[in-house]
Formats: sequence, structure tokens, C-alpha cells
Amino acid sequence: MNDQWSTSGADLHLEMGDGTGKRSGLEGALRDAIRAGRLAPGSRLPSTRALAHDLGCARGTVTAAYDQLVAEGYLEARAGSGTRVAALDAARVPSARGAPQAPPERRVPDLRPVRMLRLVPGSPDATTFPGAAWSRSTRAALATAPTEAFGAGDPRGRPELRAALAEYLARTRGVVADPRRIVVTTGYAQSLALVAQVLHGADVRHVAMEDPGLGFHREIVRRAGLEVRALPVDGDGARADLLAGAGLDEVGAVVVTPAHQYPTGSTLAPARRHALLDWARSTGGLVIEDDYDGEFRYDRQPVGAVQGIGPDEVVYAGSVSKTIGPAVRLGWMVVPERWLDAVVDAKTHADYRTGSADQLALAHLIESHGYDRHVRAVRGRYRRRRDLLVGRLAGLVGRGAVEVSGISAGLHALIGLPGAVDEAAVVQRAADLGLEVTGLAEHRHVPGEGVPGLVVGYGTPSEPEVPRALDLLVRALGGP
Repeated sequence: MNDQWSTSGADLHLEMGDGTGKRSGLEGALRDAIRAGRLAPGSRLPSTRALAHDLGCARGTVTAAYDQLVAEGYLEARAGSGTRVAALDAARVPSARGAPQAPPERRVPDLRPVRMLRLVPGSPDATTFPGAAWSRSTRAALATAPTEAFGAGDPRGRPELRAALAEYLARTRGVVADPRRIVVTTGYAQSLALVAQVLHGADVRHVAMEDPGLGFHREIVRRAGLEVRALPVDGDGARADLLAGAGLDEVGAVVVTPAHQYPTGSTLAPARRHALLDWARSTGGLVIEDDYDGEFRYDRQPVGAVQGIGPDEVVYAGSVSKTIGPAVRLGWMVVPERWLDAVVDAKTHADYRTGSADQLALAHLIESHGYDRHVRAVRGRYRRRRDLLVGRLAGLVGRGAVEVSGISAGLHALIGLPGAVDEAAVVQRAADLGLEVTGLAEHRHVPGEGVPGLVVGYGTPSEPEVPRALDLLVRALGGP
């Protein structure tokens, strides 16, 4: 025993002060733990026999301490349920030194604002998480997994998941996906960070990223030691034709969202796709394709991945954060052969590997086609929400107050505002009404440049909240 005389374990952790007997020390430590909230009301204490064994004292010492604290009101003993922490009245229970406690402070009314509704982009509806299907796949996968699946494993990820992803991505996104070239990550953020690290190690110094685009992703690239260059976006997607121009001629890699540009919603036109790949082939540059919501399309046929026509020039990256939910930290990259070893090495030294249990569950969900069924179901839900948004804004569109674009796919729409409108004022007006929305300005490389607008996500509100959120949006935009 040390000078602090302590016991640690699954049931209890106590520390008694120096110079006290074991019984009085135990009583004081229990009082302190209960009063400080470390032992919550209803917490079950170890049996007297178990605690005496842990403390190296007589069982009678523990029994006497428990009896004293029951008498003081700190503990309660019930036949058949052991000894538990009592629900205390702070004004009645004596302090650890036997002095009465001060009366509780007068409660101040809770003046926090009412919870705001959110129409923010990038957030799926958490209630769509396929709990039952995920649970079934987890049980089935773990029951049949080989023993080595619970060891260290391959930094690229479980072979079961890489094989399932290769089939799924080829079938649904047109990706050329050899399982050997798939690297499983914890999500797109890690994928981008790993590739940026590899680029920096290969003496690439400048990366082009879409403008407007997600500022968080620009920061990931900058933190790897790279400089970000703005690549303008228009109705046909990223301006790949500008990559050889002044200011972009030093770029060694390009990050794009071709299927549904974030946040404008445009699709990369065929000519732009070929221009992007021509640039990569002629310069040795690398394209990073972020396919963040490629499964959600409504009024058009699926748009294939750029990687499908340029597998040697493109790192294709995706994740389950929009389809299943952010709680499952799984993403993937399909990496060109010439970059594969460096990416695997970066993953190895970042966190060595991604957890196996979720990988096995996702592999089973994909192979059983439960993933396809889930995607179809949530696609239908989000399409209905998209239709509600478009319908509710129809009056404003009709009189030229707003323009709505980017609605053929994804989980958000771009609401263009007339040039004279103060975007920040609209965002604030929505907040005053109890609605959180995101301005287009914060997505630009230089805030304030370009036309005003709102990036409105329709994945976040729960189903019953959607109509109310849309009503508040219309009011913020000046509608009835």
C-alpha cells in the first residue's frame, strides 16, 4: 500500500487521506465522492467482501463504514440489491466534517434561447441511421470473421471491405477499383490530409481548390504545408481550362467535386473533365476527386466518376458520412499505382489502421445489398424534402427575388440573391427568426467576392421540423 491507500477497479476508485484510520478514511472518501458527484445517486457499491479484499482490511471495517453512511443518509441498503448511493437532499446531508451544509443557492431561471432549427449544408438526417440493418450486419460479420481480423491487420484496411467497395464503386459510380489500390480511412478529411501530406513529401507546393468551396478542406491542405490556389467555378463546374494560366501554372494537384460541385451544385461538364485529365497527364499532376454525395441524384441519370476515365491520374475519395451517417467513421480512397506506396505509408504512420469491426459490418452490409436498399430509401426521403424546398420558394422565384440551383442531386441547394441584397443581413434575419442558414460568402477563398447567396441544406431537420424550417426561410428571404 502507498501513502494514499487507494483502490482502483471497475466498481470503485477511492483515495483516503494520510493519517486516518481505515474505517474513518473509508467513510470520508465515500462522503467526498458522493458529495462531489463522482458517485451518482443509484450507483451500486462493491460488496463488503469485495471492497475489503481490495483495500486489504477486515470485512467488518467496511461493514461498519457502510452502516455509518446509511445512518447519515449517504447510502441506502436494500435486501437483494446491495448498497447504493442515496438520492441526497443537499440541504439536509451533513458535510464530510459533520458541519451542516450551506443552503442551496437560489436557482436562476434558464434564459437560454429556444433551440434553433438548422438548414445547414453537409449534415444528413441522423434519424435515417440504419440501426437495425447495421446491427444485423455487425452480428453476422463478427460471427464469421476469421481470428486474424481482430489483430493488427493491413493499414490499407480489411480485405473484405476493400473487395466489397471495389464491386460497389465499379457498379454504381463507374470507378476502376482494384481492391489492392483501395485504402480505407476514417473519412474524407483523413483521406485529404494523407494525400496532402504525400504531395508535400513529393515537393508539390501548390494545390488548386474550387472557389467557392469548403473552407475546412482548404485548411486541411494548408496544414500539410501546401499553398492553396483558387480555381474558379461556373455553371459547368471547375474551370479546368485555366490550370495552365497565370497563377495556376505552378499547381501540382487539383481537388474537385465533379458530380455535384460544393456548394454551387454544378456538374463538371464533359469537356472540363477531359481538360482536367489532359492537364494531369501532361504535367504529372494529381486530381483528387471528392465524391461526397454521388449517390443522391433526383432528376438525372447518375454522373460517373472522373476516375473511371483517368484511373492513373485520379485519387477517388468517398465515405459513408452522408449515406449512413457521420457516426460511422469510414471512408476510402482508390489510389493510382504510382502514389499507392506513399499513401499507405502515410496512413501507417498516421494511425496505423482503421478499426476492423465497423469495416466488417460495412462489408457485410454492402455484400448483402442492405447498403443499396438503405441508399434508395434515404434518397427518396431527401428528394421529397428537396421538392418541398423548391415548392415553398416558387413564389419568390416567380417574382425574381431569388434563384434556386444545384437541386438535381445532393443534400443542399444554392439560393442566389439579387446583387443589391446584403447576404449577411439575410443570415442574421434568419437567426433572429430561429433558423440557422449558411451564407455563400464564407465558402469563397476571399470572403465577400462574387454574388450573394445562401447554401441551404435540407438533410438536417427532422421530418416533422422541415415545413416549419422552410416557412422561416421564406420569411427571412422576404416572403410571406
